[in-house]
Amino acid sequence: MDLLDRRLMKVAEDMERSQMAEYVELLNRPLSLIWRNLLAGTARGVGIAVGFTFFAATIVYVLQMLGALNLPIIGDYIADIVRIVQHQLDVKTY
Repeated sequence: MDLLDRRLMKVAEDMERSQMAEYVELLNRPLSLIWRNLLAGTARGVGIAVGFTFFAATIVYVLQMLGALNLPIIGDYIADIVRIVQHQLDVKTY
């Protein structure tokens, strides 16, 4: 009986550590679950937008630097890409 009691206490401790009760409580309150998921999705979307903006700006900056080197074939190609991007940034269609 002592072995069963110790095993039961270990299972209870493991369940408490896994926060199963908080998860079940969250599932019983759907508005709270929706609110948390909405906040998480918004934060994820903002993070992706900021990250992509930084990445795109870095790529454009590197392309401009490579275009300034006046490499024969690559320079013309990169200059065309930079011109296209600059034109798209200058012309706002919305």
